[in-house]
Amino acid sequence: MSARTKSVLVVDDGPLVRQKLCEMLTREGDFDLCGETVNGRDAIEKAQQLRPDLIIMDLSMQVMNGLEAVRILRSVMPSTPIIMFSNYRDSFIEKLAISMGVAAVISKSQHFSILLESARGLFLRRAA
Repeated sequence: MSARTKSVLVVDDGPLVRQKLCEMLTREGDFDLCGETVNGRDAIEKAQQLRPDLIIMDLSMQVMNGLEAVRILRSVMPSTPIIMFSNYRDSFIEKLAISMGVAAVISKSQHFSILLESARGLFLRRAA
């Protein structure tokens, strides 16, 4: 992993979504997939083990949803950016997620390039 490569943890209960995200991130030269998991509870455990540079998390999952996981992750890993990647596009949920410390909320209906731009933008802002 080069100095500019950022490690990413992907959290989504949909196997096809997870597979597509992982494939697309792996194809990008500036991201390194460090792990994947299917629910918020596992995400908290894996994030603490793997210490990713970025977490991409679904909102709606079994066991523990994305917002519950974000609340805990913000307390144990406050500086790790989280992008909420969800089918649900609701301004209330979006505002709530942002207020809880989510860096961006991206709809799964948007082109994947929007997610990549958002992730890269987070690291550019942090480096500035």
